[in-house]
Amino acid sequence: MTASVVPWGAERVIELAPDAASAKAGRAQASASKWSGLGASPDAVWGACKGSGQKPYQACVELDEPAFRCSCPSRKFPCKHALGLLLLWAAGEVHEGPPPEWVGGWLDGRAAKAQRAEKRAAPSTPRSTEASAKRAGDRAERVAGGAAELREWLTDRARSGFGGLSVGGADELRTVAARMVDAQAPGLAGGLRRAAGLVGRGRDWPGALLSELSLLYVLAEACTRLGELPTELAETVRTRLGFTVDSAKVLEHGDRVADLWLVCGVADEEHDRLITRRTWLRGKHTGRFALVLSFAPQGRPLDGSLPSGHVVPGELAYYPGSSPLRAMVAERGEPVPAPCPDGDSVAASLGAHARALAADPWLDRWPMLLSRVIPARYENGFALSDVEGSALPLVPAADHWPLLALSAGAPITVAAEWTTSGLRPLACWHEDRAVRL
Repeated sequence: MTASVVPWGAERVIELAPDAASAKAGRAQASASKWSGLGASPDAVWGACKGSGQKPYQACVELDEPAFRCSCPSRKFPCKHALGLLLLWAAGEVHEGPPPEWVGGWLDGRAAKAQRAEKRAAPSTPRSTEASAKRAGDRAERVAGGAAELREWLTDRARSGFGGLSVGGADELRTVAARMVDAQAPGLAGGLRRAAGLVGRGRDWPGALLSELSLLYVLAEACTRLGELPTELAETVRTRLGFTVDSAKVLEHGDRVADLWLVCGVADEEHDRLITRRTWLRGKHTGRFALVLSFAPQGRPLDGSLPSGHVVPGELAYYPGSSPLRAMVAERGEPVPAPCPDGDSVAASLGAHARALAADPWLDRWPMLLSRVIPARYENGFALSDVEGSALPLVPAADHWPLLALSAGAPITVAAEWTTSGLRPLACWHEDRAVRL
């Protein structure tokens, strides 16, 4: 940390809220009259907030990660007291000073925990390395066996026809997905579950189902031929199958790119009580996109170090693959609010997506930063069109009215994800200020 930390903006604080209700409650706590013992250091912000009981709640936020501590009974992280504390700090109502004992003890405990984690990540002994290699080899054999089984099942299903899948097909696909879970191939299992969710949904579901199953067949076929594939394509196939890449290896051997990174947008999704946060970055000088993933159990805080609409100086390490997109943050500075950036046209964005898709046919999302686009409502939904007359449909069954209201019929800059269902807006710039959608 530096000797002094510039307080965050209120928008960055609100982005940390786990839901809209927490954001509203946090604003209600941002009143200095409710707090005592307020203070800040280069590492943390703290204070005691008066609650319904006799004893005030002690709240503290470690700024680097950030991490949160509060003595209130809330199961949300950050709670309303931590949000209110940060909002007061953002408003300049918290001044620097020495941390009290309870804050220092918590920070020391976190530092000791980090040191223990570093020791656990120390280089393995030859014996543990040999055991790890054996486990990896055993799993690779199971995944290859599952891929061969799936390929045979898909071939038999194609011979008999997919027409019967309209009745009971979803259950059949889920049964095969369960066998892929047993084979330790979560990528194949996930594809089968997505296919099961397509059965009977919409008028064009047979075509969408066939497309999903075709990609699964190609993935299963590629799994049985991993040794014949180019190195980068083989890494992509392994990732799509569900093999993980050790983060230490990514930091050591991954392609390093230093730049001023614009945080274009953030998207959170929940699956099986685990929340995944996708953070899309774009280099100011390189123009290169990057995807940073973070995970947290339901009710726990997600990584808030990359706030939407900010520029972060730093260096990324990219995961290996034929079309590298996912990356880890190797080094980063303090985020600062970004003015409206220069984006691309619809045609240029689609061209970049086509090139990435040629290298990675299983690519299901692609980041886009579009300049001078106008959201409009059409007969079949909403779309974004640019000054050249090209348009992209927005994902259906979503609330696009905030985007229309911010645009008010004028061209704006929008950051979004391009998916098989359409374009999903994540943020836009209004009056030179980023607004998360």
